[in-house]
Amino acid sequence: MRLRIATYNLENFDDEGPLPLDRRLPVLGRTLARLDADILCLQEVNAQEAPKRPRTLAALDRLVAGTPYAGFHRALTTSEGGDYPRDIHNLVILSRHPIRTVDQVAHRLVPPVDWRWLAGEHGEPVRFERPILAVVIDVGRPLHLLDLHLRAPLAVAVPGGKTGPFAWRSVGGWAEGYFLAAVKRQAQALEARLLIESIFDRDPEAWIVVAGDLNAEEREVPLAILAAPTDATGNPALAARSLASLAHLVPADRRFTVRHGRGLLLDHILVSQALARRCTGVEILNAELSDEADAARAGFDDPAGFHAPMVAAFELA
Repeated sequence: MRLRIATYNLENFDDEGPLPLDRRLPVLGRTLARLDADILCLQEVNAQEAPKRPRTLAALDRLVAGTPYAGFHRALTTSEGGDYPRDIHNLVILSRHPIRTVDQVAHRLVPPVDWRWLAGEHGEPVRFERPILAVVIDVGRPLHLLDLHLRAPLAVAVPGGKTGPFAWRSVGGWAEGYFLAAVKRQAQALEARLLIESIFDRDPEAWIVVAGDLNAEEREVPLAILAAPTDATGNPALAARSLASLAHLVPADRRFTVRHGRGLLLDHILVSQALARRCTGVEILNAELSDEADAARAGFDDPAGFHAPMVAAFELA
């Protein structure tokens, strides 16, 4: 059986924003068709709310209308009550195959980091902005899938630290906020890794996929925590618990999902060794990707966004 798994950050996908939704829909629709995914992991899907009605993913419904994705099973992050989507930056999984279980995990295995502001006597816990969306999909056997969107390397707001939305009062304040952003990114990678460990404890040959916008490149700490390579753990007996980065199957000159002055690989698909052996190919659709830094200087917004999707194909004979 063929299986195609893709990840795509839709970047503040909403019916409101710098670009009208009608301009984005045809561009994004063509990309989704090219992906031809059986399982699609999305990030930054905003919700919409009509007067006196609960939030829905109406914009996403418009995007997939008339496509095979419209009939796919769906899992998404929800409000704390669990009744409707979060207002912004939802994680969504669309699957041709049945989704058996859905879970969202935030600070279940890794507690918030207590922090006292360096310029004051008080502080507050450092929490994740988004949970991990963890599902089990029936593809003939259980497929454990984690959809992730880790904290971007943008400094966390520090009390009294800013003079404007993007301007800091001091380098020290910015440095503290930048440090805390890294703490969030790495702590959530740790929580995802601990989830992976719990799956391996139950099934050492589990099929596991971690997909999403990790806001980190391959040699950075979050990727090392998630992949747990043997040369890092120093124990060959743990090799079967490491995850393989499928981006290595893409030629080096095409191995990027964001352009920001240079190509950056920030979006990833990592899989367990048992599943890596079944991978038949990987593609990153970045041929027409705009440079985010150039666009910011020119005041330009790309309807396609500034993240390229990645898709991996498997043969599950």
